[in-house]
Amino acid sequence: MAEIKYEILEKIGVLTESGRGWRKELNLISWNDRAPKYDLREWSPDGEKMGKGITLSKEDLVALKEILDRMDL
Repeated sequence: MAEIKYEILEKIGVLTESGRGWRKELNLISWNDRAPKYDLREWSPDGEKMGKGITLSKEDLVALKEILDRMDL
C-alpha cells in the first residue's frame, strides 16, 4: 500500500474529544502535495494515526455552511 503524505497547514478547531483522547478536528490539509482542502476526521492523541474522514473544497465548505445556517439547531 502506498504511503499517504499529508501536511496540516492550519488547525481550525476541535469538535469533540473521546474518552481515549481521539479528537474530531477540522483542519486545512495538503494531501500528497496537492492543493489544500478542508478535512474533518478523528486524530489520535499523538497525531500519528487518523480515522476515516471527509475532505471538502472551499466551495463544498461554503455550501455546507449555508445548509447548516438554514437548519433549526
